Amino acid sequence: MKNVGPCVECKCEMLIPDALYEAARCNPDIYFYCGFGHPQHYSKTPRERSEDALRRERDRLTQRLAEKDDTIRRERERTAATERQLYAARGRITKIKNRVGHGVCPCCNRTFADLQRHMNSKHAGYAKSQDGDTATIN
Repeated sequence: MKNVGPCVECKCEMLIPDALYEAARCNPDIYFYCGFGHPQHYSKTPRERSEDALRRERDRLTQRLAEKDDTIRRERERTAATERQLYAARGRITKIKNRVGHGVCPCCNRTFADLQRHMNSKHAGYAKSQDGDTATIN
């Protein structure tokens, strides 16, 4: 039996078994009672409390770092997708310019010696689409 000192409320001396004493010293969740039923327990030492606080802070910072890494990864993926779309659009524009340069109508795919006259007479709304307006292709 281990003498654990007086009860914190009624000041009566308490004796508890050695096994209970060792278990209560290691785990602050274990309570023991004085002869009058007052609950007692050993709290964590200041060092243990500061270690717990540091551990929680470390875990919180680790979580924030993982969230930032995820955000960076998502932004890189989004940037890469946007760049792929940009390159694809440039390729389509280049293809159309080359075809027009060789006299092929971009609307009806026919070849004309005087493409400008054909575009003005048959596809007049197509030129407006180059300025940002919606084209109406005949």
